[in-house]
Amino acid sequence: MQKYTLPPYRIKMVEPISLISKEERVKRLEEAGYNPFKLRSEDVFIDLLTDSGTGAMSHFQWAALMQGDEAYAGSRSFYRFEKVVKEITGYEYILPAHQGRGAEQVVIPELVKHDNMYFISNIHFDTTRAHVEIAGARALDCVISECFEISKYHPFKGNFDLVKLEEIIKDKKPENIAGIIMTITNNSAGGQPVSLENMRAVHKLGRKYGITLLIDGARYAENSFFIKQREQGYENKTIREIAKESFDLADIFMMSAKKDGLVNIGGIIAIKNDFELFQKCQTNIVPKEGFPTYGGLAGRDMDAMAVGLQEALEESYLAYRIDEVKYLGDLLRDGGVPIQYPTGGHAVFVDCGEMVPHIPYDQFPAQAVSNALYIEGGIRPVEIGSLLLGRDPDTRKNLKADKEFMRLAIPRRTYTMEHLRYVAECLINVYKNRKQIKGLEFTYEAPMLRHFTAKFKPVE
Repeated sequence: MQKYTLPPYRIKMVEPISLISKEERVKRLEEAGYNPFKLRSEDVFIDLLTDSGTGAMSHFQWAALMQGDEAYAGSRSFYRFEKVVKEITGYEYILPAHQGRGAEQVVIPELVKHDNMYFISNIHFDTTRAHVEIAGARALDCVISECFEISKYHPFKGNFDLVKLEEIIKDKKPENIAGIIMTITNNSAGGQPVSLENMRAVHKLGRKYGITLLIDGARYAENSFFIKQREQGYENKTIREIAKESFDLADIFMMSAKKDGLVNIGGIIAIKNDFELFQKCQTNIVPKEGFPTYGGLAGRDMDAMAVGLQEALEESYLAYRIDEVKYLGDLLRDGGVPIQYPTGGHAVFVDCGEMVPHIPYDQFPAQAVSNALYIEGGIRPVEIGSLLLGRDPDTRKNLKADKEFMRLAIPRRTYTMEHLRYVAECLINVYKNRKQIKGLEFTYEAPMLRHFTAKFKPVE
């Protein structure tokens, strides 16, 4: 019997990749300031930095590109895109954006009414946290404790801690909560899903206290698949039905379509029925993204997004997508590498705090392991730990993440199982030699979103 799902597609086009020598990799990493973000893609063999905009589009999407209407205002491409988003979400007002952070910079400031406001999320991801702080608010995380018990199975490790959520609302006062952001799947938790039962409870609290509810749904289709697989009563529901039920539990939907939109560029703002908020966002989007019917995109991009949004809801695609991540996770667990278990929807998260306990958090253990993996096999991962978390916006002290994760994000419809086997073999070799890995210290640090541009040197 087939242990893992077979890919439901054929490969029609290929892009050559090559593995430079280990000596060259050492040199390239030093030139990049020991920051994988600053490596040139031509010097990377297997690129697992992100699943955002790095996947392969289908022949249906490429065909859709050819019908793109590049009109500045009122293009046919926009109305095709709008129709699909309305059908999927049930929301009335739709705006395109160039990507998820474009949606955030338009929406989040409109919800901040005065000083000393807060957003609460199961876990804010990096750009969301940054846009909250830029808007003058503060970001509070509220995920269940089981999220951090990496070896223990829990079907929905991305869930909100509901008791803590209500305590925060009462402590900060409802009028000071700008919004509750349900991140599905919960990226920083390891791509972990959120159950509909938990979302319903969050929705109930939001309504009780009169707080706006948002979905950060870059990977909402993957979350819906996990619900179908793991939540009682949903095994016979379609992915579209589950997604629609999720959207019913929020007021605003923001999405980087570079994930579950299966495109290389694009984002979405969808507002359920608040016309006043829509008008404000419509005004705000013009100076920040572009005219409301193109939002920083070419018409062809919106056509490709309209097709990709529908393809990402296909169960055959999702079954393989989730299984390829599980495959890599299973190989690593068999090799003794500590990972977030069960694996999530888009990536395998390696617990580098456990892997290299001799490296303190402010010497960035996951960044150090990421560099070691690049030297070992030309593989580029990304740090999701204390480096990404950054500094306290008020005290400027380094914040300590609950887990020092290294993320192996798998682009959609891009790599084969043999590529992933190679990744596992290289990381297992790094794990066997983990005591030799050294921490890092800054030679340059940006004041915000520092992980993108920072430079380091090894600690002697």
